[in-house]
Amino acid sequence: MKALFILLLAQLYSASLVPEREKDPEYWRRQAQETLRNALRLQRLNQNVAKNLILFLGDGMGVSTVTAARILKGQLQHGQGEESLLEMDKFPFVALAKTYNTNAQVPDSAGTATAYLCGVKANEGTLGVSAGVTRDRCNTTKGQEVTSILRWAKEAGKAVGIVTTTRVTHATPSAAYAHSANRDWYSDGEMPPDALEGGCKDIARQLVENIPEIEVILGGGRKYMYPKNVSDAEYPHEEKHRGTRLDGRNLIQAWQEAKPRGKVAEYIWHRRGLLALNLSRVDFLLGESLHPRMPWHQLGALGEPLSSPGVVGQLQWPVILPKQALHEAVELDRAIGVATRLTSTQDTLSVVTADHSHVFTFGGYTPRGNPIFGLAPMQSDVDRKPFTSILYGNGPGYKIVAGERENVSAVDFAHADYQAQSAVPLRQETHGGEDVAVFARGPMAHLLHGVHEQNYIPHAMAYAACIGSNRGHCNTAARPAMPLLLPFLSLLLLLLC
Repeated sequence: MKALFILLLAQLYSASLVPEREKDPEYWRRQAQETLRNALRLQRLNQNVAKNLILFLGDGMGVSTVTAARILKGQLQHGQGEESLLEMDKFPFVALAKTYNTNAQVPDSAGTATAYLCGVKANEGTLGVSAGVTRDRCNTTKGQEVTSILRWAKEAGKAVGIVTTTRVTHATPSAAYAHSANRDWYSDGEMPPDALEGGCKDIARQLVENIPEIEVILGGGRKYMYPKNVSDAEYPHEEKHRGTRLDGRNLIQAWQEAKPRGKVAEYIWHRRGLLALNLSRVDFLLGESLHPRMPWHQLGALGEPLSSPGVVGQLQWPVILPKQALHEAVELDRAIGVATRLTSTQDTLSVVTADHSHVFTFGGYTPRGNPIFGLAPMQSDVDRKPFTSILYGNGPGYKIVAGERENVSAVDFAHADYQAQSAVPLRQETHGGEDVAVFARGPMAHLLHGVHEQNYIPHAMAYAACIGSNRGHCNTAARPAMPLLLPFLSLLLLLLC
């Protein structure tokens, strides 16, 4: 009876938060009619050839994360939040992608990246290879390599780029160019002797050698590009930031030397260097910050690393920091808005999706406008303690104090570094296994509809751009001219990890 009374109070409080206009049934009818008119306009399908392809990838951005980020965005703009719209919400076509790996019900980022970049499902932990490759076994790799949509675009004469807020050699972006039996083989310093003896290449080396004419590469993790014990330019006295390579190679230098004669290849490692460039005079750009992942509240600090300008988003925080994850989801959405304003639906296909979900949820019968990082309006009817709306299924947020669940009212649960409570204790929270959303806008966006296997995504995008193997429908005479300048990349893989 007491629990019912608490719920009734919550419902009364919620009713007081209803905006006045929403009490009028005509408000909802008008909204629905406008939505219907917009839907009917979509019957005139955009079947143009896509000159440009943009893929935004929010690492770990499950549907619950999208919803919570929408609320946060609205609350940051001083609204209640639920009525807000993310930029990706405005995309007219939405699908669901099944994320399982060939050997895993709940996937990892390497197998999923192989799916949405290479169009082939793969085993957990393997990159840019078929399911015939066993993780850690170098000798299973040969002949099993699969190519990515980035390579298909490059072979079609397009300019291509990778921009990421994690290390460039991380699983999520590296499936665009690498083939590896283990996602963790960042440099040869991380590879076992049998893999080196078997002739397998580390991921950083493949970044430089496999597709040498990627026009733009921006991300983190520069220590994998330098010989072992070479001091970092930004932190020369810190041992943990020194180079890791055993082969003695400087891959930054190798990247520059591999460029055709007469071409300008610029390497930068901080934001000031990026802003100082005259991009009209640059043919190739490589930028690597030290920091593989930059929390949203630290952007602009630490020498202004390359992950700080405009486009940010570390949605996947294995130590379950919901405030950081959701703020970076909002930053990702801001980047989507910028790209939307700079491109046209007539010639640019934009796709927003995730590699996988997380065991992130929010609930507790919170009233309208409840702070997304706030408490539920009720206590547990079992242990009589409060709880935050945001919770995780597992992870390091599991805490027992004096034999009982931690009382969250005694901690700063709104702090950026607060670890949300979880049901099962783990050192790191796991991925989730449910489908992820796919938002699409532009030529042939209607091909992304319904429920698909995740590996369908690059095939649909390639069809729209008349690249790759499926080009029988293309009228080559009518294809738009290829862009020449770096600011107008034909394929910009915005992999936000």
